[in-house]
Amino acid sequence: METATKPTVESKGMNFDYNENQIMIAQSVRDFAEREIRPNIMKWDEAQFFPKDLFHKMGELGLTGVFIPEKYSGAGFSYFEYVTVVSEISKVCGSIGLSVAAHNSLCTGHIYYHGTEEQKKKYLPKLATGEWVGAWALTEPNTGSDAMRMKCTAKKVDGGWVLNGTKSWITHGISSDVLVAIVRTGELLDTKGMTAFIIERTAKGLKAGKKENKLGMRASETAEVIFDECFVPDEQVIGGNEKVGNGFQQAMQVLDGGRISIASLGLGIAKGAYEASVKYAKERQQFGQPIASFQAIGFKLADMAIKIEAAELLTMQAAYLKNEGKKMTKQSAFAKYYASEISVEIATDAVQVFGGYGYTKEFPVEKFYRDSKLCTIGEGTSEIQKMVISREILKGNI
Repeated sequence: METATKPTVESKGMNFDYNENQIMIAQSVRDFAEREIRPNIMKWDEAQFFPKDLFHKMGELGLTGVFIPEKYSGAGFSYFEYVTVVSEISKVCGSIGLSVAAHNSLCTGHIYYHGTEEQKKKYLPKLATGEWVGAWALTEPNTGSDAMRMKCTAKKVDGGWVLNGTKSWITHGISSDVLVAIVRTGELLDTKGMTAFIIERTAKGLKAGKKENKLGMRASETAEVIFDECFVPDEQVIGGNEKVGNGFQQAMQVLDGGRISIASLGLGIAKGAYEASVKYAKERQQFGQPIASFQAIGFKLADMAIKIEAAELLTMQAAYLKNEGKKMTKQSAFAKYYASEISVEIATDAVQVFGGYGYTKEFPVEKFYRDSKLCTIGEGTSEIQKMVISREILKGNI
């Protein structure tokens, strides 16, 4: 993203323009990433170290509460600025981009969009300022996309609920200070049989389980969360007691926004790999000239640029609808599917542009290559996105 204003793009009456906030934020995030993130990328990656202290620093810039209103200590920006933040961070490190996305759109976003006023006042200021790190727990060992069959349960007792079961693949499953968990409170396969709870790390019976040893996104902590007779008071039901049984519906709405997050993540990784490829192709000499002058490389760079432009437009279209409070299930699935797929394609091509050097850890593209694949899996696989899109089309939502 250039520091100069980009042209306005018009699509179906929607104007996409990089406003002053986005330009200012992009530069601020770039400066922060170069100073605080880039020097540590490979150290964090190889150690699988989640830099929790970095979150506190990002909170000072408003990056941990981008779309949270100022009255809850957030930055008060729109989803356009949120896309900018996630993509700019991900251009430098996909792991940190993923953690920022999960914190903002899943945990913090769930409380903001569905919590009671008391819950918002209690939790959003700590999350939005980066004082606390958030996690969101939906997936279980045997229920990824098939969330309706979750086995983690909450049973009603005097004054609250007792939770038992295991959640898996949870971003910040160990280091989070608070998490939102969706568990079964009713019958299996009942869309009204799940409830969302806010659970603080100090809750008795809440335990951290196995930390995953991952291919990529290694500095973004992924771990099990275990509930062992974990007591949660009634006031921790998101939305209040009248929202018991509403957890699945809430989760599906949160995931609509989450798809924009992963689209932004994939977009940033793609941009990072592309920009590294352009720079390298101009500098690398073969047969007495830069490899960028060879058509095989030039065409590859052109394909990358086209895919990035299309992914950005799809992502901004979904962000526009989110800002307007309009239905965007299909559009967010468009963006998530396409941006994640082209992220893998562009990262793969970037390794090819670098040749043998692209296969080493001395250059950045091998990490973009490893990180990119998660985008096609997390928050709904590419196959699930196609199911969502086809279902929306068949409903007549063309």
